[in-house]
Amino acid sequence: MAHRDTITLFLCGDIMTGRGIDQILPHPARPDLHEPYVHSALDYLRLAEAHCGPIERPVGFAYVWGMALDELVRVDPDARIVNLETAVTRCEDWDDKGINYRMNPANVGVLTAARLDCCVLANNHVLDWGRCGLEETLSTLRGAGLRAAGAGMDSGQASKPAEIPLAGGGRVLTFAYALPSSGVPGWWAARADRPGMNFLPALDDAALGRVRADVRASRRPEDFVVVSLHWGGNFDFDIPDAQRGFAHALIDEVGTDVVHGHSSHHVKGIEVYRNRPIFYGCGDFLNDYEGIEGIGATFRDDLTCMYFPVMRRDGGGLATCKLTPLRMRRFRLGYPDETDFEWLRETLRRECARFGVGVDEGDGHRLSLRWS
Repeated sequence: MAHRDTITLFLCGDIMTGRGIDQILPHPARPDLHEPYVHSALDYLRLAEAHCGPIERPVGFAYVWGMALDELVRVDPDARIVNLETAVTRCEDWDDKGINYRMNPANVGVLTAARLDCCVLANNHVLDWGRCGLEETLSTLRGAGLRAAGAGMDSGQASKPAEIPLAGGGRVLTFAYALPSSGVPGWWAARADRPGMNFLPALDDAALGRVRADVRASRRPEDFVVVSLHWGGNFDFDIPDAQRGFAHALIDEVGTDVVHGHSSHHVKGIEVYRNRPIFYGCGDFLNDYEGIEGIGATFRDDLTCMYFPVMRRDGGGLATCKLTPLRMRRFRLGYPDETDFEWLRETLRRECARFGVGVDEGDGHRLSLRWS
């Protein structure tokens, strides 16, 4: 969407296209898993079918995106940025960490079907299948024309941003970092002589200095900076003071335009600070959790949002921000029914209110932010 005065971004939370979802795509990987209780990815497909009915297979690459593709056509954002929480590999060098996600590289069409611009890789699953798996993930994305941020063949590559050119000049630079609070082990960090991810051991002055140096090394006057952070646990609406302070410092001291937070399996509160949006937790976007009872059902990890912040080109920050609520059912995104929409709307109103942000309902069961 080429506008003279603004740019529109599409952001979302975790894209998990492995395990059960990979099994319904045209080229499923071996279903073997190394989890304590589940040993085949097909079991996640069976759980979902027991919960919501039969799921066709194989499906086309566009299937899982469902109504999200219609929304992307409607909005036509200038840059599409997601957190890819799945290794794209056939490697068998799995890490004994309890949960391992992977998708067959032959299924990379599921990512290109949504015309993604940037896959953030700084998270707690991209090295599930070892450094061999990371190398194949990087090469597969590169071969498909997809930019990556937050991981690389060495620390220099892992710290570089994904550069998305904009019509009319300038770029969207996406810098991505992973934190131990999201379950990322420190030994996954990239080094000068070792592949890995862009890892911040803590939210402290040293971490802020690293981000500042990374941004200064790449930014030009017309660029927009997105800092993407995989931080915090899976289920908790609380926003730790350390996260909020770090997000503010990214805006105050680094000049960040958008803070893109993820790791929580559900949507969290949104703050607009100095007219810059802070998405503390964008929730899951694609997953295979249908039919799994427990805390996820309580926090509604089947409900998600597409986030569309519109940024002013003159440096004035956020112009508008609209959200499209969606629900994952039969491994496919669709519009929620009235009850689910109300739950998501009221949850966001409650969680955003603590930051002085209102959530208004618009046409077609879409939401928009209001702030002063």
